[in-house]
Amino acid sequence: MVERNGRHRADVLVSCLHDRAPDLMPALEAEVKRHGLEGEVRVVEAGCRGFCSMGPVLLIQPDGIFYVGVQPADVPELVEETLVKGRVVKRLTYREPATRRRIPYYKDIPFHAKQMRIVLRNCGLINPQDIEEYIAVGGYQAMAKALTAMTPEEVIEEIKKSGLRGRGGAGFSTGRKWEAGRKAEGEIKYVLVNGDEGDPNCFMDRALMEADSHSILEGLIIGAYAVGAHQGFFYIPYEHTMAVRNVRTAIEQAQEYGLLGEDILGSGFDFDVELRLGARSFVGGESTALMHAVEGKVSEPRPKHIHTTEKGVWDRPSCLNNVKTLNMVSEIINRGAEWFASIGTETSKGTQVFSLAGKINNVGLVEVPMGITARELVFEMGGGVPKGREFKAMQIGGPSGGCLPASLLDMPMDYETLAEAGSMMGTGGVIVWDDRTCVVDVARYFLDFLRDESCGKCTSCREGIKRMLEILTRITEGQGEMADLETLETLGRVVQSVSLCGLGKTAPNPVLSGLRYFRDEYVAHIVDHKCPAGVCKALIEYYIIEDLCIGCGLCLRKCPQEAISGEKKEPHVIDPALCIKCGVCRDVCKFDAVGVR
Repeated sequence: MVERNGRHRADVLVSCLHDRAPDLMPALEAEVKRHGLEGEVRVVEAGCRGFCSMGPVLLIQPDGIFYVGVQPADVPELVEETLVKGRVVKRLTYREPATRRRIPYYKDIPFHAKQMRIVLRNCGLINPQDIEEYIAVGGYQAMAKALTAMTPEEVIEEIKKSGLRGRGGAGFSTGRKWEAGRKAEGEIKYVLVNGDEGDPNCFMDRALMEADSHSILEGLIIGAYAVGAHQGFFYIPYEHTMAVRNVRTAIEQAQEYGLLGEDILGSGFDFDVELRLGARSFVGGESTALMHAVEGKVSEPRPKHIHTTEKGVWDRPSCLNNVKTLNMVSEIINRGAEWFASIGTETSKGTQVFSLAGKINNVGLVEVPMGITARELVFEMGGGVPKGREFKAMQIGGPSGGCLPASLLDMPMDYETLAEAGSMMGTGGVIVWDDRTCVVDVARYFLDFLRDESCGKCTSCREGIKRMLEILTRITEGQGEMADLETLETLGRVVQSVSLCGLGKTAPNPVLSGLRYFRDEYVAHIVDHKCPAGVCKALIEYYIIEDLCIGCGLCLRKCPQEAISGEKKEPHVIDPALCIKCGVCRDVCKFDAVGVR
């Protein structure tokens, strides 16, 4: 792979570190130096590649060899075999969950091969802290085109024709938003980047800011030109330390290269950006709450009787866009509205980035055309459900999304279809459930989260979510009544219809969709005092299935209460009086010999 005469150069692109292997980069650099390869091999801490469950991962270019789960102890063999001798280290390559076969090349891994990466196009392929690498892959060309060869109206029309909709959750037309901002009265206008990501199990916005912050900045500059704004704000939770670092670096580099400030590229357009840090919260990502935070106020929503495009930050016209939305803008300007509009469905254009989490083999980020089926997403790219368990449902749209059962696996995933099914696209968070997931308990978990995240400003959200949570808690404890189901549905509709912001309007989705598709599970909790999934502690009892237990003793050794007894190679027994129903025995048993009744 690497020839000593210097004609060829290898890049070792390291991703998905996040403190999992802090010594990996120094180990690689030291080993490369020890072999005298400093002039031929470059080690780069690239941004997130999306294959989170496999990190840390290495992509070795130009051959495209892909290694997963790499640790410092692997480095000497990796450098010797691959960078010096040009051979693949098989044990470090990806192993497909279903077939168990090893796949050494990045392009052949289904998780990557089936994606269409527009938003994630540069993630893991360039150094996110080097503006010249972004420029080398075509960065800032779209900005130059927009500022020097297009009028603001032409930019807006191109974005409108593309069909781009906001990727922050609402799915509103980006072009129409910019058009409203441009037409709004007032000389001073603002554009803002929404880098707040408060959904549990969602991490695509943070990953994008870490891996490709220049693309977001370029989209913001184009948006500012279209709207007529000369000041922008990039809002990020301070907890996202790497994202903050990389965005700050991108802003400084863009200023240094004359891509921000006065008379950008001699176009006569002036624009600058200020980085604003806040505290991570779910409601903090709501547009008016974020604008309050930018003003230095408490991050809570306000009524939208007047759109923020007319009166936003300091009562001036303001356009807020999600990081993924802005990332797509430069590609649309470069490649044309028709290209983007040809991807996806009739009403949902382009691609969507989904974060896959929960009971799925390939936890991570995938980018696919709008309209892909849930089956393709979960089983082809996600690698299916671990341990051969049965797929039960998936929660789409974060904590405010709805659960969709296995019967809807072939449903196209676009804005309208998901809404009709009782769910939502949201920001693209997907949590997969297996047959050991309790629908009632999951709804209780999400409402508990949303109760804490609610700003409490409106009664319907503050009291409605609290009351629904109380009912769900009673049901999981075996104290529910059949009348509770009707109460939950009525409360849910009220909270949806009269709450102030999107948090309250979507909070009942997990409950209402659960009642729609898994009502029998709610009834089992109430009438039979049983949790079919074996989760709700008040309604279950663990026992050993004698015919399946081989007496390996694993459950006995792992039990924290010493509630399991038995001789080697003989069926074991669980003492109900000592059992705390932690579920460890069930999780570790390789023979499904721990039952629930």
